[in-house]
Amino acid sequence: MPGRQTLSAGPEGKKVQQPQSSDGDLYFKRIPIVPRSIKGPFRRFKSGLLWLSFAVYFLLPWLPWSRHDAPAQAVMFDIPGRRYLIFDLIVYPQDIFWLSMLLFIAAVLLFFITALFGRAFCGYFCFQTLWTDAFMLLEKLFQGERPARLRLMREPWSNREKLLKVGATRVAWVLLSFWTALTFVLYFGYAPDLLVAVFTGQAAAAAYITTAALSFSTYAAAALLREHVCTFICPYGRFQSAMYDPETLTVHYDSKRGEAEAGRAVARAGLRGRDERQGKGHGDCVDCGLCVQVCPVGIDIRDGLQANCISCGLCVDACNNIMDKMGYPRGLVRYDSEVNLLKPQPEPVRPHWKSLKVLGYGVSLILMCAYLVYDIGHRQSFEHSTQQIRQPLYVTLSDGSIRNRYQIRLTNISGDEEVYTISARGLPEGALDLGNFRTVHIRNGKSVIIQASVQLDPARAAALNEFEFVIGNSKGEVVVDTARFFTRK
Repeated sequence: MPGRQTLSAGPEGKKVQQPQSSDGDLYFKRIPIVPRSIKGPFRRFKSGLLWLSFAVYFLLPWLPWSRHDAPAQAVMFDIPGRRYLIFDLIVYPQDIFWLSMLLFIAAVLLFFITALFGRAFCGYFCFQTLWTDAFMLLEKLFQGERPARLRLMREPWSNREKLLKVGATRVAWVLLSFWTALTFVLYFGYAPDLLVAVFTGQAAAAAYITTAALSFSTYAAAALLREHVCTFICPYGRFQSAMYDPETLTVHYDSKRGEAEAGRAVARAGLRGRDERQGKGHGDCVDCGLCVQVCPVGIDIRDGLQANCISCGLCVDACNNIMDKMGYPRGLVRYDSEVNLLKPQPEPVRPHWKSLKVLGYGVSLILMCAYLVYDIGHRQSFEHSTQQIRQPLYVTLSDGSIRNRYQIRLTNISGDEEVYTISARGLPEGALDLGNFRTVHIRNGKSVIIQASVQLDPARAAALNEFEFVIGNSKGEVVVDTARFFTRK
């Protein structure tokens, strides 16, 4: 049985027949998408985010930061020291709650943006989008604009020009992939020393394995898979429709204005002026196909809202440029909502935030961010815990006195070496025995366990139910842990 066919956007934005899978085939051959460059506010915004993101990612490991007991690097994941150095903030494994909060905030922020602006995160902020944009810039740099790249695609590999230009492009892609992976590795050590160690063969095996794996995955995602990551691999593209509302702002084609009664038509003699087109029943769409040619995922926005659309706005720039050249009003393709488009006279575009879902996301974001900032700002410079040793709960000595034992654990997370003092409140003089640990010196990031015992005569033991351990440091911070005293009663 012959394979089925469907219409898709061809090289110049026109509809061409594309082979589909037959009953015995699972896949059809992928037609590469070759986007055209475009100028406009959305393109400038995307480019600005790209350069800002690359500057932060690639330069942050090289930013110096003064530290007492760690390399002078602003951001570093100190795996041997079991800590994450983020400027003046030191995060330890026991701060896993912060990571949980950050993941929750990131998820709610994603839902919040989607409810307001559709897949705007995919179009502007996603790593896949950023690196694919960078790879496309390199492709344009070495191979030229879209027509030149299409011409090279049709040439055989025996063509010297194709071999040189495509070869140079792929070498540049490999270098960018390697640089991306190596930069990630540099976050896990002092960047200058680790860079030298990598190139001299003295780095750990994990550094080479990570660099190789990330280089391959970056190249595969940004050079080979591209739109397939957004369409088939990323789960966000599958469930984002559940977060859309009719009021959600996303990229739409105004079909009433673009098609009118007689449909779209190419601008030719007698159909160039807007009055001429309206007189013959044609809409403002001149069927130039530029909105399709600039789309990084290869869809035709005129077919309506589609799951593949990443809301990057490049088709808006393309259509507005054509409208300007034709002398027509802008906004044939624009960010708008379904509700507004269906109105007889669409209103000015504005985010629809007065809904229970959007307000819920917003309130959750504010509360969680405020709590996380508060928790980080009010974290003590040391962690402490006091536990009673329960095997046995108490011991009766030969003179009749009763002894309880306790274990005090202190962890210094102040950033410097600290001195701690331990005392007891509510006990008679001499009842607390700490051995030689009344004053404890602890290096930053280290923990110490102190064994304490409390011994009381039978009368005082019978009268005592609870007392307090008082722990202080040289900075004047004092914490109190309540402990119970067990007897035979």
